[in-house]
Amino acid sequence: MADFEDQWPVAKYHFRVTIDGEEMSFQEVSGLEAETSVIEYRNGDSEFFHPIKQAGLMKTSNLVLKKGVFDEDDRLLELFNQIYDDKAYYGDEDTRMDIIVELLDETGETVMAWNIERAFPIKLTGTDLKSDANEVAIESIEFAYETIETSLDG
Repeated sequence: MADFEDQWPVAKYHFRVTIDGEEMSFQEVSGLEAETSVIEYRNGDSEFFHPIKQAGLMKTSNLVLKKGVFDEDDRLLELFNQIYDDKAYYGDEDTRMDIIVELLDETGETVMAWNIERAFPIKLTGTDLKSDANEVAIESIEFAYETIETSLDG
């Protein structure tokens, strides 16, 4: 008997991103991850010939958000420019942002959420330009962040 009989996995194409209370549309989100380093230690007089292991400090990756370029939409540029205006690199609590990424089901209800805290923009990438391409212009912004908390809200 299956664990989730008569259920289907949630599709990953229906999601919502909120940056400091403002909902924004993105084509792609990546970097929702955290990992811990492993600390290994062995006493010189240990009777075992292997180290003991324990969890070390948590480390997060960078959050990358990609969206289409729209005429007169400068929100990503405004977010990125905050590092110049507010000195986000220097740890001022008011300049850091909270970002919420929500995976939605077919009815628009939140199934899973990632709460990202103390984020600041570190990279803004404009679209590549090709005269023979038939593609939408995509821009991206990258955030460094300190903590990520994953929750199941379904």
